[in-house]
Amino acid sequence: MRRPTVFITRRIPEEGIRIVASFCEVEVSDFDGVLPRKMLLEKVQGKDGILCLLTDTIDREVMEAAGPNLKVIANYAVGYNNIDVEEATRRGIMVTNTPGVLTETTADLAWALMMSVARRIVEADRFVRAGKFRGWEPMLFLGTDVYGATLGIVGFGRIGQAMARRALGFDMTVLYYDLQRVPEEIERQYRARFVPLPELLQTSDFVSLHVPLTKDTYHLIGERELRMMKQEAYLINTARGPVVDEKALVRALREGWIRGAALDVFEREPEVEPELLELENVVLAPHIGSASYATRTKMAEMAAENLVKALQGEIPPNLVNPEVLKGRAHRGLS
Repeated sequence: MRRPTVFITRRIPEEGIRIVASFCEVEVSDFDGVLPRKMLLEKVQGKDGILCLLTDTIDREVMEAAGPNLKVIANYAVGYNNIDVEEATRRGIMVTNTPGVLTETTADLAWALMMSVARRIVEADRFVRAGKFRGWEPMLFLGTDVYGATLGIVGFGRIGQAMARRALGFDMTVLYYDLQRVPEEIERQYRARFVPLPELLQTSDFVSLHVPLTKDTYHLIGERELRMMKQEAYLINTARGPVVDEKALVRALREGWIRGAALDVFEREPEVEPELLELENVVLAPHIGSASYATRTKMAEMAAENLVKALQGEIPPNLVNPEVLKGRAHRGLS
């Protein structure tokens, strides 16, 4: 019996590769970095499954290159805006993701960024390393208190609620905005209050973004929204880069519309708006929200299990497009 063939677009933790290799013939990209388009199109040819990263654009052209054997695209991420899910569904291809596993780790990183920019940790570190520290000074690197401040959370899903849970320990006032209000018991649990986005922006000391990237959230935070924020406020983005208009953010930071920002994601990754690199009042991280040993390993295992289940003819546990099952049954596919 022929073993299914799988291409993994970039090396992931070995635990995930072993799960795939136990059932499939697997090829792992040995390219150092994001696979160039031409190589991606060559490598997926004839494959039954693709395990890809958020940095891989899996569109109609890639699915066409893979051919009729392609049954599953397993994304090594929670988000899946890199995949044309509608096209995959039309072709009877299952798409999976890795939800839940990175909630606490990403919230940890968002909290760390908030603390770092508020207390100017990165600036202070560079100052010491440059040999400029001459001893305690009363006005040296004055920052902003986090304890007792107001935290505005935009997107109150798993990660947004995890941020609210951390805010309890800092006795913060928690405001949140989402398309839908959460049940009252959740609001009580986190002492969180639902408000319209303009009110959240106008009253929060820290605004933390936790929304998916959709056509409605593209540039959700632009010039209009940044001008609504307090001059003493900070913007934290660990969601998706294009949620923020980076050129408007540069102006806001340069001209003092807000006091600072901390970003783990960027509008045109891996490119970073050049002017952001020149500013002291912004902390920049290279998309490491889920980057802990335990979380990245669990993501690899989850993505691998999704892929193997699909290739075994079962319903994978984290199926993004369940409507594909009806279409596959209609076409007589297993």
